[in-house]
Amino acid sequence: MFRAACSVIRWMSAGVRHGTRNTKHAVPHLLITILLLMAAPSSRSQPAPRPDFVLVIHGGAGVVLSDDLTPEKEKAARATMDAALLAGHSVLVRGGKSLDAVIAAIRILEDSPLFNAGKGSVLTSEGTVGMDASIMDGATRKAGACADVKHVKNPIDLARLVMDKTPHVLLAGEGAEMLAKEHGLVLMPADYFITDHRKLQLQRIQQLEKKFKAGEKKAQLNSLEGIGTVGAVALDKHGNLAAGTSTGGMVNKRFGRIGDSPVIGAGTYAHNQTCAVSGTGHGEFFLRGVVAYDIAAKMEYQGVALTNAAEEVVMRKLKDAGGRGGVIALDTKGNVAMPFNSEGMYRGVIRADGKPWTAIRKE
Repeated sequence: MFRAACSVIRWMSAGVRHGTRNTKHAVPHLLITILLLMAAPSSRSQPAPRPDFVLVIHGGAGVVLSDDLTPEKEKAARATMDAALLAGHSVLVRGGKSLDAVIAAIRILEDSPLFNAGKGSVLTSEGTVGMDASIMDGATRKAGACADVKHVKNPIDLARLVMDKTPHVLLAGEGAEMLAKEHGLVLMPADYFITDHRKLQLQRIQQLEKKFKAGEKKAQLNSLEGIGTVGAVALDKHGNLAAGTSTGGMVNKRFGRIGDSPVIGAGTYAHNQTCAVSGTGHGEFFLRGVVAYDIAAKMEYQGVALTNAAEEVVMRKLKDAGGRGGVIALDTKGNVAMPFNSEGMYRGVIRADGKPWTAIRKE
C-alpha cells in the first residue's frame, strides 16, 4: 500500500510540473484518498500466529488413598511424570510431530512399575496381564490400536505399527503380537510385567470377593483403586494434534476383557478441527458413552468450547451414568482441560518454556 501511494504521488507531481490541467484539480482529492488508504488496515489480513506447542499427560484417575500414597511414592510418581513430560517436550521443541511426542511420553509411563500400563499393569483374575493401547493422528484421523497383548514391552509402539503398517485400526491377542515380532518390537517374558504390588492387590480383591456379597463388594473394591491408565495428548509447532492411551485394564478383570483404551472414540480421539482426548477411569462407562468422541462432537456440532465440552461430558454425563474417571483434552489453540469426577487424577502439562507441572489431587 505504501509503495502504491508513493507511485501515485510521483505521478501527480509530474503532472503538476508539466501543467496537466486535470491532474492539478485532482491533486487535493487524491492526496486525501491516499492518506486515508494508508491509514486503513491492510486488506491482506495476517494469519494468527500458532500457539506454542503443548503436551499433557495423565497417569490414571481413581481413589487416591493417603495411606497407600506415601510421600515416597508420590515423589516417585511425580518424578516419572516429569520425565514423561520432558521426553515429549524434547520431541516438540525440535519441531517434531505430536504423534512422536505422545509416544515418547507414554513409553516412559509404560516402563515405570508405578503405573497401570506396560510394566506394572494390573492383573487379570487369572494372575496374568492383558495390555491395551491406541494412538490417533489429528491431522489425518488415522488411528491404530492393540488389545490383550501379553509380551510387548511398549504397547503404544504396537498401536503405532497397526496404524502405519496395516490397513486396520485394531488388532488383538496373538495377531497383534505377531505383527510386533515381524517388525522387531521388544518382547518380554510374562513375569517382567508383574510386580509384587499388583500380586498383593489382586489377592486382596479376590479375598473381598469371597467375603462380601455383590452389593457390598462394589464399595469395598472402590477403596482399592489406585493409579490407572496412562495417556498423552499433544499439539506440535505445525498445529497438529495427537492422542494416545495405554493400560493394563481393570484389576481382576475376566480373561479376555477389553476396555475403552484401545477403542477409538471411547478412550482416545484426535481431530485437528476439534481436540485431542485421552481418558482414564471405569472403561465400560467410557465405552457406552463414547466419551472421547462425545467431547469432540460437542465442539464440532454445537460450537462448545473445549473446557465446557469436557466438563459437561465428564462431570455430568459420565457421572450421572455412574462412571468415574477423567480425561485430558487439548485443542489447536493450546487450551487444556483436565476434568475428573474421582478423588484424584495423576496429570501433568508442559509448554514451550520446558517447565513441567504435575498434580494428583483436586488442587
